Amino acid sequence: MIWTVAACMAVGLMTACERNNSLPERSPVPQGQTGGAPLYQEPGLSRYDPPVELSFVRENNDALEEILKELPGETLEHNRWTDLYEEVLGIKVTYDWTEWSSIYSRKLGVSLASGDIPDIVRVNASQLRVLSNAGLIQDLTEVYSKYATPLTRQVLSEEGTGPFDTATIDGRLMAIPETNSSIEGAMFLWIRTDWLEDLGLEPPQTMEDVLAISKAFTERDPDRNGRQDTYGLATTKYLWDPVMGLTGFMAGYGAYPGIWVQDKTGKLVYGGIQPEVKKALLVLQDMYRTGQIDREFAFKDGVKAGEWIENEQIGMLYGEQWGSFLVQLSRIHNPQAQWQAFPLVSESGAPPKVPLPFSTSHFLAVRQGIKHPEALIKLINLHLEKNWGATSEVERFYNAPQAVWKLSPVTPFPVRKNLEAFQQLETFRRDGDASVLKDEAKTIQKRIAAYEAGGPDSETGWGWEKTYGVSGAFSILDRYERKSQLLYESFVGAPTETMIEKQNILYNLQIDSFLDIIQGRPISQFDDFVAQWNKLGGEQITAEVNEWYAEKGGNRK
Repeated sequence: MIWTVAACMAVGLMTACERNNSLPERSPVPQGQTGGAPLYQEPGLSRYDPPVELSFVRENNDALEEILKELPGETLEHNRWTDLYEEVLGIKVTYDWTEWSSIYSRKLGVSLASGDIPDIVRVNASQLRVLSNAGLIQDLTEVYSKYATPLTRQVLSEEGTGPFDTATIDGRLMAIPETNSSIEGAMFLWIRTDWLEDLGLEPPQTMEDVLAISKAFTERDPDRNGRQDTYGLATTKYLWDPVMGLTGFMAGYGAYPGIWVQDKTGKLVYGGIQPEVKKALLVLQDMYRTGQIDREFAFKDGVKAGEWIENEQIGMLYGEQWGSFLVQLSRIHNPQAQWQAFPLVSESGAPPKVPLPFSTSHFLAVRQGIKHPEALIKLINLHLEKNWGATSEVERFYNAPQAVWKLSPVTPFPVRKNLEAFQQLETFRRDGDASVLKDEAKTIQKRIAAYEAGGPDSETGWGWEKTYGVSGAFSILDRYERKSQLLYESFVGAPTETMIEKQNILYNLQIDSFLDIIQGRPISQFDDFVAQWNKLGGEQITAEVNEWYAEKGGNRK
C-alpha cells in the first residue's frame, strides 16, 4: 500500500457520511421507473428526450484506478454514474480527453489558452475570470435560478455567499462553485500512542510538550531496533499539505501562514508575513538541526512520506481528520502500532485558534453556445439527490464500499455532513437508539463495531474508529466548534487583479524562503522575504483585499 492508496481511502472518508437532517423537506418522489416514464417531477430533474450529450475533460489518478480495479465492467467513461445520468436525465456524459494528474493541469492550460474547451470545464478562479473576459463561457444566473432544486440550493449555500461571490463577475453568475468544506480543514496532532506509553510520556498540553515528545521520539529509540532512525515530526516539501503539513504546528505559535486574518485594528493582513511565523520557523529550524525532521524532507512528497510511516520511522504528524487512514500504514508490518488524534496546543496551554482556509477553489463553467446549459445543474441536482436526498442510494452511488462517488464528473456534497454523522454516532452511543443513524452513518457504525469486535475483518474499521470513535478526530472537531476555536479565513472573495497576476510568484517566494530558513538559513531571511513579498505585489494585494472587505462590511458571511 502506498500514499496514493491511502489518499483514496482518505478522500472517501473525508466526504463520507450521511444525509444532512437539516436539509429542506421536499419531494422529488419517484413516479415509477416503468415504461420510460420520468422519475422525478421537478424541472431540475427532468429528462431530455431525445437525450443530449455533455462533454467534459477528466483528470485520472492512481486513486481512481484503484477504485475501478474493484468494479468489474466499469470504466472512467462508462460506469454507474454515467448510466444513471443517461437513464434518469437523458444526459450522455462524454470526455474529450482524460489525462493523468502529472500532466493534466498543463494540458488543460493549453486547452484554455486556445479556446478549445469542452461543454463543461472545471477551472480555478483566475481561469474563470480569463474565460469570462474572453466571452467563452455562459452566464448561468437564470439557469441556476430556474433549475437548482431546494436540496442543491441548501447544500451549495452552506459555505456562505463566498463561493458564489467568487463565481460572479460583473454581476453575472459565470460558473457553479464546487463548494468545499472549510471545517474539514481543521488540523489535529496525530501521535504514536504506543511510543508515548513505552517512553513514559503524556499527551501534550503545550508546544513545549510537543517539542519534548518530538525529541524523545528522535533520540530514545521508540521502535526498539537499536538504531537512531526515527523522526519526531513528519513534513514534506509541500509545507501546507492537509496531512504532514505545518499548518497545525504554526497555529501553536499563533501563526496562520496560509490565510487572511484580522489584525488588532480590524484590517485584513496576510498571515504568512506576520512575526509569529518567524518564531515558529526558528523552532522548526532547531528541530531540523537536531534531526527531529528528516534531513531530506524538502525533496520528498507524500509517496516518500508514506514510506516513512509504513517503515515506522514517524512518531507525530499534523493533519486533517482523514490522517487516520495514512497513519494506518504503520500497521502493515506492525499490527500493534497505535495512533490517536489530539487537539492542537499552544505555547501558553490556552486553547489555540484552529485556522480554516477558505476552501472553495474550483468552479464548473459552461461553454458559450451549447444548447442546454441547464444540463450541468441537472447533473448536480441528481448527484445530491442520489446521495443525500429522499431517494438516496448511498451504498450504490456513494460508498460501495469503494468511493464510487468519485466516478461522477460532478461531486457536490453537504459541507458539514461528516461532523453531523459523528454527532449522530455520539447520540447512538449515548442512548443506544440506532434509528438516529442515517444512511452512511450506519455504515460507519458497522465498521467501528467490526473493529471493536476483533476478527479477520477488524482492521478495515481501525481508521474509521480513530476518526469517528468516542475519542476520534471528530470528537475534537466538535469540541473546537463548541469552544469557538475555529478561525475561518476572512477573505473569501474572487481573486483580486493583482492576485491573478502575482499570486504564484508570491506563493513560491514564501515556500522557498521558509524551506531555506528551516534548513538553516539565517532567520533574518524572513524579514527579507516580507520586504520582497510586499514589493512584488503583496502590498497592493493587501490594499485590494481590504477594499473588498470594506465593501462587504467586514463580515465573513
